[in-house]
Amino acid sequence: MSIFFHEQLYRSNAVMKKLKDYPVTICGAGALGANITENLARSGFDKLTVIDCDRIEERNLSTQPYYRSDVGAFKAKILANNLYRAVGTKIDGKTKELTPANTSQLLKDSQLIIDVFDNSIARQAVKDYAEKFHIPCLHVGLSADYAEVIWNEVYRVPSDVNDDICDYPLARNLVMLTVAVACEAVISFIAIAQQQNFTITLKDMQVQPLLL
Repeated sequence: MSIFFHEQLYRSNAVMKKLKDYPVTICGAGALGANITENLARSGFDKLTVIDCDRIEERNLSTQPYYRSDVGAFKAKILANNLYRAVGTKIDGKTKELTPANTSQLLKDSQLIIDVFDNSIARQAVKDYAEKFHIPCLHVGLSADYAEVIWNEVYRVPSDVNDDICDYPLARNLVMLTVAVACEAVISFIAIAQQQNFTITLKDMQVQPLLL
């Protein structure tokens, strides 16, 4: 029986084949990126690349799928190792900092990009690259009890005012709700070529289409 038996029953064989063969690059392996990568791998995606130069810290453990024994190691490498052991997916973990100067090197094989970086410079670099080469790109971000899941065509890079803030409020439930919405948006795009944008608020448990 396939590891993805239940997913296959829900999605259909044709959709599962699309997911398996579709190259996706996740830019960031923090709260959003690591959980999105895990969700996609466990949903049947088999061509995943993760870019993140950060190492795991103890404060990451409540919102990110890492273990105490992982503290100090590179997020991208640990994520790749863990998911290979879990479901056999061979993830390409790149422990490099993405900058405007190396986007062509790091993103060149991407067919779809998911941007979950936590700084405006990297987000802008991803947005510009995706626009230049006409690559579908989904941006996912959090702020307090609010989240957005927005495709590149209508996304606006936020101000850099909070780029250096490390201590910010973050509820695990908002992370996981946002991850579910983002992953479903990705699957919907691959399956039926539909790009859907959403806003999410935790306090009232609302997932709303983004009104343009």
